Amino acid sequence: MASNNSLVEQSYSRGINYRVIIVQVLVCVFIFINLFLITTFFLKDYFHTTMRYILFIVTLFSDSLFLILTDMLLILSYFGFTVQMWLCFLIYIVLSLCTFVTPLTLTAMVLERYVAICMPMRHAELCTTRSSFHLILTIHSLSAVPCVVVISIFSASSVLAFYTSRRICSVEMFILHKWQGHLRSAISQFYFLMMCIIIVFSYVKIMKVAKAASGENKKSTWKGLRTVILHSFQLTLCLIQLWCPFIEAAVLQIDYMLFINVRYFNYITFILAPRCLSPLIYGLRDDLFFQAVRYYALCGLYKKQQSC
Repeated sequence: MASNNSLVEQSYSRGINYRVIIVQVLVCVFIFINLFLITTFFLKDYFHTTMRYILFIVTLFSDSLFLILTDMLLILSYFGFTVQMWLCFLIYIVLSLCTFVTPLTLTAMVLERYVAICMPMRHAELCTTRSSFHLILTIHSLSAVPCVVVISIFSASSVLAFYTSRRICSVEMFILHKWQGHLRSAISQFYFLMMCIIIVFSYVKIMKVAKAASGENKKSTWKGLRTVILHSFQLTLCLIQLWCPFIEAAVLQIDYMLFINVRYFNYITFILAPRCLSPLIYGLRDDLFFQAVRYYALCGLYKKQQSC
């Protein structure tokens, strides 16, 4: 019996090693792509004054930081490294903020497409650089609300010695009460509902314009509609991520091995996957950004091109 248990543990360890390697490869690829796209954004002046590109770069920053921190927690947890809780507390604040920044920014990008297609005469007036920064400030303020609620409740219930203790860092340790988890779930679902209403409203309005348009306008409008659909799919994956902790907590009560498998699936599907769609939507589908990416990529590969 002991030998069987040992074989199971060794097999399980090999599976975890294989999974960790896959995650490292995926994270490194996504981070490299994101950094290249961020560099392209700063090298082209036109992108600095266009709202959709400014919002796009916000998602890349948020996604990159989120991937780095979640991957770091994965490695620390896998090797059993402990950290002081004040550091884990700071990591939780950043992760909580990034969790909501991406879906809220995607919603703002859908609204920008709605204004561009349904209100083209007012697009230049409403979607200015100044409006972009005001919108970014609003997005981060709204993203901070769930974090502030959880932190306030936790700080009122915890003791000072907790912050100097060393433990394996996990965001679940900041949920001390069952009702606290329900409150966090209610806030997440409220955000989910509001963003879904905005997306459906924008989709219906753009669809009406697309049917009424003709010629080049029709082609441009349908392209914008496809962009909204891709954003909606990406946003759906991001929003499902908000439910993952509650699903995982329920599965943990049933079987620990199932919990490990579900958490790994959730990480790949609802954390990594939606964050690789941003480069696809604007890094490849957007003509201007794709031309800039190709231009700087060729300059990096072929030094003979002195025009760069």
